[in-house]
Amino acid sequence: MGVLSDRAELVKSHVIFEKLYKDFNKRIYVSPDPLQFLYDYDLPEDREIVGLIASSLAYGRVAQILKSIEKVLSVLGSSPSEYLKNVNQAELKERFQGFVHRFTDENEMVGFLSCISELLKRGATLESLFLSFHEGDSWQTVEKFSAELLACGGKEKMYLLPKPSKGSACKRLALFLRWMVRSDEVDPGGWSKISPDSLFIPLDTHMFNICSKLGLCTHRQPDARAVKEITEAFKVIAPEDPVRYDFALTRFGIRSDMQLEELFNRWKEKN
Repeated sequence: MGVLSDRAELVKSHVIFEKLYKDFNKRIYVSPDPLQFLYDYDLPEDREIVGLIASSLAYGRVAQILKSIEKVLSVLGSSPSEYLKNVNQAELKERFQGFVHRFTDENEMVGFLSCISELLKRGATLESLFLSFHEGDSWQTVEKFSAELLACGGKEKMYLLPKPSKGSACKRLALFLRWMVRSDEVDPGGWSKISPDSLFIPLDTHMFNICSKLGLCTHRQPDARAVKEITEAFKVIAPEDPVRYDFALTRFGIRSDMQLEELFNRWKEKN
């Protein structure tokens, strides 16, 4: 059994989660992180493209992730949306010849950017595509969003655009949504028509271990079922913003000598 063993304790724990948020949800703690690239783009139509690229490549070693994102963005220039509206397939193939980021080779990267390019050429944006399927539950929307974006480029599947129906936790898409929907010192926002209460937790092994130790998850693997369980737990703690503490929780382990379980146990002893 984890530290937070029942609903009553989840509700009361709002206080300590808010303390973590106040202490660690700060921009000075962002770097090195793919999120840092979004701060360089003021226009939502550019930021959303940078966000999708940065989050989609956010797997592997951090140094390599940042290097790969920089390579892509250096090609797209100061206005990625304008570049992709006007670029053709031949130019993309030439500019990304030899590109490799772990499982993503030049063909997948060209295909990925072609999907976005075709969407923009149809007069849409990533936000308008997402909104066209959104009925209040981002988990359900992600499936249709990925499928339709892939279809724009004539694709059926791609590692860079996972689907919940395949059992994936869709951590990278969850990050993308957190960055674009939420707006605070860390998350820059840009999408104003989607409520943060519809978001789901970006779940990787690190976050899964944190949540398991705190008692927020009973599943044994960081999969789609775990995402739903953890998100529901955070909806008890922060109903209007269930991913509010995501950044602070992951940064606590990096910036503090204390284990989270110890922090929460000390809090319980005082309450």
